[in-house]
Amino acid sequence: MTFRPELIDELLKDYRNPEDLMGEGGIFKQLTKAMIERCLNAELHTHLEEQRQAPAPVTAKNRRKGHSQKTLKGDFGQVDIAIPRDRNGAFEPWIVPKGQTRFQGFDDKILALYARGMTTRDIQAQLQELYGVEVSATLISNVTDAVEAERKAWQNRTLDPVYPIVYLDAIVVKVRHEGRVINRAMHLALGVTMAGQKELLGRWMTQNESAKFWLTVLTDLQNRGVKDIFLAGVDGLTGFPDAIETVFPQTQVQLCLVHWVRNSLNDVSWKDRKVVAADLKQVYSAPTVEVAEQALLAFAQRWDKQYPTMSKSWMNHGQRVIPFFAFPGDIRKVIYTTHAIESVNMTLRKVLRKHRSCPTDESALKVIYLAIQNQSKKWTMPMWPSATEAYRDWKGALNRFAIEFEGRFPM
Repeated sequence: MTFRPELIDELLKDYRNPEDLMGEGGIFKQLTKAMIERCLNAELHTHLEEQRQAPAPVTAKNRRKGHSQKTLKGDFGQVDIAIPRDRNGAFEPWIVPKGQTRFQGFDDKILALYARGMTTRDIQAQLQELYGVEVSATLISNVTDAVEAERKAWQNRTLDPVYPIVYLDAIVVKVRHEGRVINRAMHLALGVTMAGQKELLGRWMTQNESAKFWLTVLTDLQNRGVKDIFLAGVDGLTGFPDAIETVFPQTQVQLCLVHWVRNSLNDVSWKDRKVVAADLKQVYSAPTVEVAEQALLAFAQRWDKQYPTMSKSWMNHGQRVIPFFAFPGDIRKVIYTTHAIESVNMTLRKVLRKHRSCPTDESALKVIYLAIQNQSKKWTMPMWPSATEAYRDWKGALNRFAIEFEGRFPM
């Protein structure tokens, strides 16, 4: 926001010392009070206008009804502000919500809008529409850049020593480079903690996804304190399982069966696809490994003449496909697919799509970080479904993990 020089001169005409600016009753506190009250009145005006344009209610039309007082705390100290009220009590302030006594300025509002994928221009328009306040693009950039130190600290934080499950995947991010838009690979690691909660362990950007770079990612996790992972869910990237087992040799690698089935059906003709998919389901939905092996032999007998490589591929990758057979059905639903991290990816793609392309790699990392922080607010409850009699909660699943991974389970 740009102020006219004469306005600033008028405000500072009686300035003699720092106390006149920042002290009790100083200019800064007065400006804060005036700005907040102006915004609140603008909100109430918008609220009442929207009600007037709505169909006429049975009760009397809503209108202003005086003010209530609130003491607001902030970097400026404390300031008493007048909160405008409406007659029917329906007005809910946005900039200073009911019950809130601490004010952080527009920073949190800007970050919240940015985390939801709004561009700088969108944020400017939103603040102008709600409050009649013009905010410069530079201010928005400075506010979002202020999280850089926080982002780096988050990326380098110490992690838990053991994660029962970790999902690994990458998404494409568009970044402007030397006058053109190029694709970057954003690698993501989503862990399930011993408490059963999702936690994004980090994100790493490089030119493209590769097993070699995943080795770097896994080494970083190890350096930040991860000592053991029971199960790792991955897609079918060549060399990926080997990279995991190089760093965490005891980890069971579970290929995402959704990806694996999809890849298997790529070379199947459309007329056979539905039947082949049904026969493959007999393999990965089998109750035991033995039944799955019998189903795969039956599949080979039926389809090897038309699609000779399919059954061989499943047999060759059997050790990456069958780990989930050791678990009951409700646990299988979670570990046989990378859906947990793909749902995170879907949210991130929506945010990135609104930004279209990021000006730098650092900008892309900032957008991803803020979006993750916004999304992770929903990750307060254990992710495990209470779907069956056998495993009603995460504690039951942990008991099963304790049996399967005896000697590695933390006490």
